Amino acid sequence: MKPRRPKVAASDISERVMGGVSPEAIESVQQLADTWRAVVLDRGTGDVADPPGMAIRWADSQFPFWNCITFTDRDCGVRLLEDRFAQAVDYMRRRRQPGLIWLFEELLDPTCRKALPQAAERAGLALSLSGFGMAGDILPIAEPHHPELEFVRVTTEEQLIAYADLNSRAYGMALEAGRHGLAGSALWKTGMYTYLGLADGVPVSAAATVATGDCLFLALVATAPEGQRRGYGEATVRKALYEGARATGLTRTVLHATLAGAPVYERIGYRKVASIGFWGLKR
Repeated sequence: MKPRRPKVAASDISERVMGGVSPEAIESVQQLADTWRAVVLDRGTGDVADPPGMAIRWADSQFPFWNCITFTDRDCGVRLLEDRFAQAVDYMRRRRQPGLIWLFEELLDPTCRKALPQAAERAGLALSLSGFGMAGDILPIAEPHHPELEFVRVTTEEQLIAYADLNSRAYGMALEAGRHGLAGSALWKTGMYTYLGLADGVPVSAAATVATGDCLFLALVATAPEGQRRGYGEATVRKALYEGARATGLTRTVLHATLAGAPVYERIGYRKVASIGFWGLKR
């Protein structure tokens, strides 16, 4: 079993500790950078780079979540943020496929957080969506059951395409986008604990976990639009967490959630540790 990370009290996601930013916010950034490194390398194209103050993880994929820049400066001020925006925008404009800056607001100093919307506007960026970094020392959990679902681990290409299609539908994307991001992947079929929830044999929910350092990272959770509000998503998340924890012995888990998804994860035991803005180029 890998060593357990010490717990950090953080009842308020904006909490700062003496000497800098909350360790849990830093952990959330690092988990993204490390997990997305594996995702981009799995696609076989794109960039994995760590210039000063940035983690570039850009697969140049039609699946925009795989095209990501994260700022890593701590206690970032307004002038430095403007410089980082300029560098990121220049990079993004030279790529074929669109992507997003994942900006963890806890890494900005208080003055910079207030100035963020204006700085983004001047840089030519628009807020695409908002979310949270979330974490919890909640593993292991009980093996889940749902009366309407059969859980199946993704091991075949057909199952992986079904997993991709669920994510595309859940996020309002063309099916081709998800397939471009996942089709042919060895990582999602053998290196991760990737699960589908089937209702009457039809895939209706999806979730995956992967060991990243001393955490189990939860990723690409999706429920078919017609299957929402039936507990499918939460049950499949619990299955991916249960199997990942059982295989790795990890006790801590991290994820990045949309605003809509956060309440589901809180029911499971996760806490909000960071606020995230997903910024894209203005059209």
